[in-house]
Formats: sequence, structure tokens, C-alpha cells
Amino acid sequence: MKTKDKHGIAAVLKNLKLTGIQNGASTGVEWVKTSGDILESHSPIDGNLIGSIKQATEKEYEKVIAKATSAFIEWRKIPAPKRGEIVRQIGEALRENKESLGKLVSYEMGKIYQEGLGEVQEMIDICDFAVGLSRQLYGLTMQSERPLHRMYEQYHPIGPVGIISAFNFPVAVWSWNAMLGLVCGDVCIWKPSEKTPLTALACQHIIAPVLKRNNVPEGVCCLLIGDYKIGELISNDTRIPLVSATGSTRMGKKVAVAVGQRLGRSLLELGGNNAIILTPDANLKMAITAILFGSVGTAGQRCTTTRRLIIHESIYDKLKASLVKAYKQVKIGNPLVEGTLMGPLIDKLAVQNYSDAIVQIKKQGGKILYGAQVLSGGEYSSGCYVLPTIAEVKNEYSIVQHETFAPILYLTKYKTIDEAIAIHNDVPQGLSSSIFSNNILETEKFLSNAGSDCGIANVNIGTSGAEIGGAFGGEKETGGGRESGSDAWKVYMRRQTNTINYGSVLPLAQGIKFDVGE
Repeated sequence: MKTKDKHGIAAVLKNLKLTGIQNGASTGVEWVKTSGDILESHSPIDGNLIGSIKQATEKEYEKVIAKATSAFIEWRKIPAPKRGEIVRQIGEALRENKESLGKLVSYEMGKIYQEGLGEVQEMIDICDFAVGLSRQLYGLTMQSERPLHRMYEQYHPIGPVGIISAFNFPVAVWSWNAMLGLVCGDVCIWKPSEKTPLTALACQHIIAPVLKRNNVPEGVCCLLIGDYKIGELISNDTRIPLVSATGSTRMGKKVAVAVGQRLGRSLLELGGNNAIILTPDANLKMAITAILFGSVGTAGQRCTTTRRLIIHESIYDKLKASLVKAYKQVKIGNPLVEGTLMGPLIDKLAVQNYSDAIVQIKKQGGKILYGAQVLSGGEYSSGCYVLPTIAEVKNEYSIVQHETFAPILYLTKYKTIDEAIAIHNDVPQGLSSSIFSNNILETEKFLSNAGSDCGIANVNIGTSGAEIGGAFGGEKETGGGRESGSDAWKVYMRRQTNTINYGSVLPLAQGIKFDVGE
């Protein structure tokens, strides 16, 4: 560490076994010696080097995939409740390491410590959900039209699942996929973001003792750290029937094409351009809290970040003034310091994207109400800190139609609820949405099939902060995927319809006669 270790990061790294140059591949039980280039992870908080990893190459990729495909043959035979018991123990291991892993998430990614702890809690919660699921995985029984026949459907493991995750939730999204995949009888191959590789390594160190203790086959929970080439290998590999990819729409389209060409399945969680409609009947005090958490939290780098406010003209000026006042009170700085509400962006490229967006807002006719500044010097010396920004715009501006992964909030007016919904839906993305209103006619219209076109639609809560019990995902350029709760588990399995004839004759469906004689 270049500066004094005020937050005990050295102890965290030691506790999570992240000292020295790490190998960038694991079969869950054992580490694979890697031979690729060195990848360094620097904290956006202070620019310090956290750790170094030797990346995986195609050679190590083949070793890991061979282990995974072999492990699947054995893992799928283990009863689902037994697989669930192992996931339960993984949840316990995460509980024991929650503070250390949460702090590493904060230090490597830049989100505030409370959000880092919340992300690990999401992992624990999905483990609990998956344990219960392991005793369900229900099929259906159907009525046959043929006498003395029984019809039903069941679900079987699909095989190795490729998981490509993003930097903004460096561990939670992996767990959404991996824990469900494990109880479904699948094995998992994880390719984390190159921007947050150490949190992925930490997860492997945490779960390895659980896997070893339970004699889990080597290859059930694999890790491959590398650049985009590893992602391409996963996407093009016919041995991997399902690829779950989280990231930009641009990246997701490439994955979809590669997986689709080989007739595989893809689960895509891509860009969001999430809006809140604020009506004259809104509780504005409650709404402002939701807006701040949704727009400033994680420095605007959530897929569910609140990016647009669609405000009724009668409350527009009042809300605008309140928001600017609230934004001025947001404490920006080291996210490991209590009281900080917004940390840095992930890196200087993200800062450049923020600055470029500000230029485009002004060029296209928007008005900056607050922010639009890169912070520097002192505690901002890493060059990754910015002011959260509020801008008045028209929804049709191209910059508004585009998802900028930064804390920029767009304000626009509306006259009628139908106009508000039309503005809301008039973007390419369709992830999360919200309306603040105590008028049931407005809220029900927003939730109807003529309302929000997003995968998530909320009333009197913000666009961020989804619980794991509900299916998470969106429509349009968000990709159409669903992860986490509800029946999202079905994507990790293959459906099979079974018909059993327990009679002594062979009647055909649809009353077809096919008599071949004696």
C-alpha cells in the first residue's frame, strides 16, 4: 500500500488469502497455475495497487472446462436437497466473511461500505433462497386425452453454465446465477470483470473449504480471470449450453450473436435507462429519498440507477429546487468513511464518459442545474471522483436515449399521465421503473399492460434496491433475461415432458387410427 492503511485493507487481504501474485483460474477445489499477462487491480478510492493476478489463457481455459464438464456428470446425480445443503454451507461461509468481503467490494469497486455489506447480504439471501428451492424444482401433472395414460413434466440440469459478470456488482450477480445453478444440478464457470478481479478470487477462497469438506467434484464452481477473449471462448463453446452475461447492451449483443449461432441459450442483463414518474399526488419527501438513493448510490453505476425524472408541471419547480438542495448535501469522498454517500467512479475512463455526456447535454440544448464537475486534489487525487449532476432535458435528446454509466439525472415535464407513460417508455431500454403517486387510478394505469414496459415496475419506491425473491431483469435492449427469485431457476434447467402408458393397448393421440393388423 502506498499510503497509511487507515481502513485495515491489508488485514482484509490477508484474511481473504489475497496476498502475493494470484493465479487467475480455479476449479473450485484447486487453483490452476495460469500463464497469461499480469492484471493489476487498483482502487478507484485512492489509486493504490490492491493486488496482482496472472490471467488465464486459452490453455488454462481448456483445463478448467474439461474439469467442469466432467464434474457435471457426477454433480447432477447428487439429490437436489443434498446440493442445497452445500449451498447452505456456502451461505454460512459468506456470513462469516461478510465484513471482510464487503470492505473489499467497497475498496476495489468504489461503492460505499454499507452498499458493499449489502451486496454480500444479497449473496447470503440468494443462498437461503436456493436452499429452499432445492426441495422444490416443481414440475406439473397434465391430464392425458388417452385412457390409462399419465402425463407430467420435469426439469433436469442443463449442464455447465457460463457466467460473465460486471464490475458494478462484482460478487452478487455471480451468486444469483451460481447458487441457483448449483441447486439445479449445473456447474458454473465464472468470468468476472477485469476491473474487479480480486473480489472474485476472494469468493473462490471463501467457498473452497466448503467444497473440499463436502467432497464436491473438482470443477463444480470454476473461475477464469482474463480479458474479453475468455468471454468469447465461453460464448462460442458448445460445451456450455447457457451463458448468463451482465453488462452493456453492446457487449450483450455480441454474446447473443455468438451463443445464438450455435443454438445455445443466453440470459442477458444489460443496460437500463430507468425513470420515475412524479405526479401531483406524490409524497415528495419520500420521493426525494428514493431519487437520491437511486441516482447517487453506487455513483450512478447500477443498471437500476435512476437516470430520468418525469415530473408533472404543477410540482416541477418545487421538486427541482428541493433536488438541487439535496444534491448539495451529498457527501462525496472515501466510501469506507462513515457518512459518505457517494464514492468514486470505477476508473478514469468512466470519468471521461461522464465528461463527454456533460458536453453532449449542453450541445443538444440541455441545461445543467447542478454538478458537471470532475473533482481533483486531496482525497480526490485518484481522479475518479465527480459531482452528481442534474440537467433539464427533452427526452428525445440522443444523450438521454443512451445509458451513461455515471451519476447524471435528467429532468423533464409532463401534463397528463398518458403523456408521462409515453415519455417513460420512449427509450430503447426497459429494466426498472417507478411512479410516486397516492392516486390509485394513476398507479394502476402505470402497472397495466398499457403502462410501464419494463421488467420491474414499482409504486412509491425507487428504481433501485430489488429483493432477491422477485425475478430480476428487463425488456427491449435490457435483454429479456430473468435472474434471482420467482421461477427464474427454470432457465438453468431443461424441461422434459413425460407420458406413461400403464394400459395394455396403444391408443394414439388425436384419435388417429393406425392398425397394422395381426
